[in-house]
Amino acid sequence: MATHKSAEKRARQTTKRTSHNRKALSTVRSAERKLRDALAAAEPKKAQELLMEFSSKAQKAAGKGRVHARNAQRKIGRLSLAVHNLVAGKLTSNQARQASKRA
Repeated sequence: MATHKSAEKRARQTTKRTSHNRKALSTVRSAERKLRDALAAAEPKKAQELLMEFSSKAQKAAGKGRVHARNAQRKIGRLSLAVHNLVAGKLTSNQARQASKRA
């Protein structure tokens, strides 16, 4: 354990920062999982709503440095393409299941 005053402060800051990062990452992953489930079930309305929620959470986490910005943008782009294809009727339920795994 830390013995110096500054080291104790750094340890407190690290635990606080770690808990914030874990919470943010958890919410992003949960939103992504819900969206992928909606894609697999081929539910276009629900998928559109969940895409908005996921993109908001991912961008917010990326803006604060909790998640890498390019990682967030790549996931948003791939999942939004899958959702738009589902809404446009270009995907069957089987293809939607495959797209939810790939994206």
